[in-house]
Amino acid sequence: MDENERYIAMVTVNDVPWHRLTTPYGRAAEFPRYFAVLKSMDDLAAVEDALCELTINTEHQSTLWHATPFAMIFLVRIFRRARAAQPENEIARMIAGRLLEHFRLIAECVRMGEEMEHAEPLPRFSDLLREEYLWSEVYDEEADELRWEADDVFPADLFYSFYYYSAQVLASCEGELKQ
Repeated sequence: MDENERYIAMVTVNDVPWHRLTTPYGRAAEFPRYFAVLKSMDDLAAVEDALCELTINTEHQSTLWHATPFAMIFLVRIFRRARAAQPENEIARMIAGRLLEHFRLIAECVRMGEEMEHAEPLPRFSDLLREEYLWSEVYDEEADELRWEADDVFPADLFYSFYYYSAQVLASCEGELKQ
């Protein structure tokens, strides 16, 4: 197992500074709560809300975001749990189906990204969390808006890494996705 595969297998929700990772609509600070809702698989309305929030905040108009590859790690883990629980849990069946659809969408985004000219990815998945790439520790809507207006919001290697490492996570469960 290489370093990136080990990272994908071992990283915990608490290892990721979600409040410093971008989504199309702001920051990913609420992602841990959504993952917990999905893992519980017991409140249909809350699960549907969490799925909606996670899917719209990890892909937007074929664009992946800083939070996407990290979210994919935990969504794949939830997908595995849901698949195992689906024979006796209708909510688990719904989660597995919706996540499979989302994974197909992410895979299509990755495929389109691969067809374009792109930089090399960062060498390690964990490099996406280097301080220079993280947004401020304290959320400041004005400061974030100014950063979005800058010409080079994400360096090319970081931006391509959103796609590359999302693909790596999907590759880690390729056999399960084919079933």
